[in-house]
Amino acid sequence: MKFKSLIKKTSNWLTATPERSLDNAYKAALKIKEIEDNHFGGKKVSRENADYGDSVISYFRTEVNGYLQKINMGLGVFKTSRLFLNLSNIQEFPQNITTERELQKNATMAAIIFEKLEFIDQVASKYQSKDTSEIDNSSLVLAQKSLSEQDNLQLENKDSFQNSASQNNDSPLESASKKTGVLPRSFINTLNKIKQEIDPKSGENEEQVLNKYRKSRLRTALSIKFILLLIIVPLLTHQLTKTFLLTPIINQYFQNHDQVVFINKDLEEEAFKELSHYEEILRFQGLIGLREPLTEQEVEEQVKEKAQEITKSYRAQGIDSIGNVFADLFSVSAFAIVIVSSKKEIEVLKSFLDEILYGLSDPAKAFLIILFTDMFVGFHSPHGWEVILEGVARHFGLPENQEFNFLFIATFPVILDTVLKYWIFRYLNRISPSAVATYKNMNE
Repeated sequence: MKFKSLIKKTSNWLTATPERSLDNAYKAALKIKEIEDNHFGGKKVSRENADYGDSVISYFRTEVNGYLQKINMGLGVFKTSRLFLNLSNIQEFPQNITTERELQKNATMAAIIFEKLEFIDQVASKYQSKDTSEIDNSSLVLAQKSLSEQDNLQLENKDSFQNSASQNNDSPLESASKKTGVLPRSFINTLNKIKQEIDPKSGENEEQVLNKYRKSRLRTALSIKFILLLIIVPLLTHQLTKTFLLTPIINQYFQNHDQVVFINKDLEEEAFKELSHYEEILRFQGLIGLREPLTEQEVEEQVKEKAQEITKSYRAQGIDSIGNVFADLFSVSAFAIVIVSSKKEIEVLKSFLDEILYGLSDPAKAFLIILFTDMFVGFHSPHGWEVILEGVARHFGLPENQEFNFLFIATFPVILDTVLKYWIFRYLNRISPSAVATYKNMNE
């Protein structure tokens, strides 16, 4: 019984393979259509149909290429599995249809299949070369014919989709992970530029140059505005929430709890040292004649006034530190909201920064790398990290922990240096080998 059940499950799985593979191809076509509708106005994914930068276009091209491969694979499995089922007499639609109900059911399923094939052809035909852009639509005309004839025509359709899959690799969509060719891409780009400049149809090129300049100017303006937005919004959120919301609440709490003066032991010790130093100065000035000698009662009164002044100062410092903690949380939330709601602006900013960074000369790139490494992971960087950690602790009102500072300085710069060296070896060495060579020469 178990063996028969296993055979039945295997047979059902094989029988459902054509429908399952076609559904996978159909879902991939829907994904491509979704990208076209959301980002390219329902048109083909190309530079001419959108104002995105090179990085954004490359990203969408990579996504579309992946979905096209899924379509070609799904259609290949669909045709092959249909042929296999016909040859092995395990057909999904038997040729000997005896009842009208079965005939209607099979006709409905065939109509659904052809509707999906038509949609896939419409989407995939945009990304094929001119020689193969005309898709064989004969399978759509055969919707009213017998199902046995459809199965016989699937061999021809299989060859057609295999040709489209093989030529899809030559489509204008370039993958972001494209392998390096025999000649450097800069050399090829230079030859293309010379060819374009000596083209007799220079009027069209002038219009293209103007459009490219307008797009570049618009991208620059949008990038600068977005950078300012990323800076101004968190700062304004921090100041407004701290001034008008958090400070009054925290101040009211401290007024209701007079015994709360210091938020940590370090501040308390600093206040005691400051008060003791003030008392010693009073006695010392009286002893050397800089002022009239004070009695013990007068010294105590002045020390008491100074203690009240120190109490107000450190209480205000505690209020400010607690307000910084919550105000920073609001600032981070505002920054995250801006990031989440500005996906298109982020892509534009990314392309803008890529153009600036990769447009720098090799010495400039090497100079920036050396400046960054010497500042954060160089020989003198531990002193800078100590100042940063002390400032962060004072900003949030945290007690200074020397053990944590030493552990952080001993580990984080090392990790940062390792990541930077990996980036230089893995990416910069592939993108700009001359910049790496310049960096090594400057760093020696």
